[in-house]
Amino acid sequence: MPPLNPDVADLAPTDPALTPYDEEHLVTYWRMLDADAEGADWREVAQIVLHINSEREPDRARQAFESHLARARWMSDFGYKLLLRHGWPSPTHARRGE
Repeated sequence: MPPLNPDVADLAPTDPALTPYDEEHLVTYWRMLDADAEGADWREVAQIVLHINSEREPDRARQAFESHLARARWMSDFGYKLLLRHGWPSPTHARRGE
């Protein structure tokens, strides 16, 4: 079961395959998509979902917001198909680059 509210990296993955980070942040991606569908302000999403204060770190917050929203969209368009076909990558294989 993925964590409900994990801390995030400054940038989400851009790999064309699922990553262990994706598995850990699946709920984050859902929350990002929900916020986007509701038209939420990116600064509020950065604070609540990504745990980054957009007033103190506006560039970092915006970059994290954009990269995680892009990854969330990728997951909803492509990643879920990979998940259904192959399942999550094992942490051992991900570390070795397999």
